[in-house]
Formats: sequence, structure tokens, C-alpha cells
Amino acid sequence: MKPMGKKRVALLFCSLMLLSGAAEAGAQSAAKTQTTAKSKSTAVTAVKSQQSTKVQVPADPVPQIVKNVSPSVVGIIGRSTDPADKTAANRNNLAHGTGVIIKSNGWIVTNAHVVNGLQSTVVVTSDGKTYKITDTYVDETSDLALVKINAANLQPAVFAKSAQNAQVGEKVVAIGTPISFSFRNSATVGVVSGLNRAINASYRLIQSDTAINPGNSGGPLVNMKGEVLGINSMKFAAVGVENMGFSIPAETVQYVINQLFKYGEVKRPSLGFSMEESWSAIVGLPTNDPLTITKVVSEEAKKAGIRENDVLYSINGKRVTSVVDINEMFKSYLPGQTVSLLMQSDGDIVTRKLVLTQDSGSDENTAADDAGDEF
Repeated sequence: MKPMGKKRVALLFCSLMLLSGAAEAGAQSAAKTQTTAKSKSTAVTAVKSQQSTKVQVPADPVPQIVKNVSPSVVGIIGRSTDPADKTAANRNNLAHGTGVIIKSNGWIVTNAHVVNGLQSTVVVTSDGKTYKITDTYVDETSDLALVKINAANLQPAVFAKSAQNAQVGEKVVAIGTPISFSFRNSATVGVVSGLNRAINASYRLIQSDTAINPGNSGGPLVNMKGEVLGINSMKFAAVGVENMGFSIPAETVQYVINQLFKYGEVKRPSLGFSMEESWSAIVGLPTNDPLTITKVVSEEAKKAGIRENDVLYSINGKRVTSVVDINEMFKSYLPGQTVSLLMQSDGDIVTRKLVLTQDSGSDENTAADDAGDEF
């Protein structure tokens, strides 16, 4: 065998070096390709993950709530018989409002001012069926009324046990018949603006900024559970005032309808005398100021030794500073029951035992407050 020359050995060494470099470059290229592919795969996975997260965002519950509650809401329309209305005789002079079904056999709750002064009244359900009202019970003090139609298998609304469980700022929906009867089952959304408001009413009200208009009276204010928090009743209406509506809380509605079903009227207790609130209470300042007796009406109050200019501090140990306080307290009482009054008479602190009478609707008054408008 002929030995290799130096030149051939050098050439062979160079060839081996070139082959080794090419192999290494190929390996690096393959690794780089794998890394790039892995990065692309990771990026695609991240995008898909983001897309998946977006799909999982919960939908707004309001449309479903409106869909669920609307079958329990009715429109009420009739011809006005108000003698102050010069066009009352005109067959096209119609007034309308809203109602909420409370029993499947045709009982509906609405506002007293919706049905007062109406004749030839018709109730229209959400499916477009019309019914005449066969029976009506009205309680003007609470501005609530019950009406009956001959219908079956209606869907009653679910009422909240207490509006006191609501929170200021929580979302609510008003459903009703604003402005025109052709706008039946209109829905507007807002929030609870305040609770326990005492304005131009015998009981405390819910305040909301939900847009409500003439015709929404008697309709429901609904929370995000689909429960009726209250019955829409009035609003502030003035230049520069926006979205200040008020609703009768569910517990007051329940109190009144239970009384109407049981007695055909609300057997509302009365102390038998008129009262005047303190200046602080009238303007809404926090106060413990008592009420001043302005007129003694009932014989029971006279027998108890109560006189004009006496001052009332508490009833059965509970401090009261307004007539609304007393009305709320008296939801748990009936005429004929005896209460203990802590009073001041001729400068002396005294206790009077008083038998409650039946409220005639005009015994207990405060200073007039005409800031709210019914609608």
C-alpha cells in the first residue's frame, strides 16, 4: 500500500472539518426550527386561551329578568271621569297605568290613583288578552289598590320578602306602560338610590334613578333576582330634576293587600290626635326631637288626658320623631289595642295609656309636603 502524501492528508482533514461544521449547523438549524415552532404553538395557545376567557364573561341578566317578569305585568286603561277634566266626556280621553299580577286567578295590585276616577276600565295582559275589572279595593292612604279580572292560570310575580335587604347602588329594572298604552311592558334600568325615604307619603319609600314616566304607576321595580322590590308610585317632576322616582316597598304592599283580602279595608290604627313634626324633621336633618300635639280628635285620647301642645316622645318604648315612624310601627297593631305613650305635659314627663281607634285618614298630619308628583 502506497503511503499518503502530506497534501492528501491535509485535504482529507479539511474535508472532515467541513462535514463536521455542516452537521453542527444542521443541528442548530433544526433546534432553532423546533424552538420557533414551539413559540408559535405557545402564542396560538395563549390567543385561544384569551378567546376562551372572553366567551366565559357572564351575560347581562337584565334581558332574561324582563322576559321572566313581563308575563306578570299588565296594562290598565279606562276613560277618565274626573269632573275637573273638561274633556272627560270625550271617548278618546283615556288614562292608563300598570299593574302586577299577585294571584293566578286574576288578582292584581296597582296604585289607587291609577284606578280612581276611571270607568269602562280594561286590563290587558302581556299576551294581548283583554279583561274587564270585576272587583276593586282601594286604600288611598298607601296609594295601593287591588283589582280582579276573570282569568285563570296567570303568572304571579315573586315579591321580595323585604326591600330592606336591598342595597343602595344595586341594579333594578322598572317595567310598565309609560306615556302611551302602545308602550306596554317597556323596561328601563337604573339603581337603588336610597331606602326609607319619607316624602309626601304615609310610609317610607324606595328611591331609584330608573327612568319612570306617567303610566308607569302601579308597575314593578325588580331586582336582579327577578323579585319585585316595590310598586312604582310617584316621582319628582320639575325643571332641573332628573330620574328621581319612588316605589312602595314590598313589605308595605304585602301589609296592605293582606288587610284588604282579610277585611276588605285596611284597619289602620290611629292615636286620635293630630301632630306637628319638628323643624329638623321637616327639612330632613337627623333629629330626636319629639312631635307636638296640635289637635285632639278621639274621645279615647281625651279620656287619656292628652291635650293640645303636649309633646310625644315614644310609643311602647320606641322613640318616634315623625308621623311616618308611627305609621310604620302601626303595621303591627290593630284598632282597639292599648299603647303606652311617653309624653311631656305642662312641663312634666308623663305616661299615658291610650286605646287606639280606627284611622279615618285625616287624624294624623304633618306639615304639607308637595314636592312629589304622582303619575
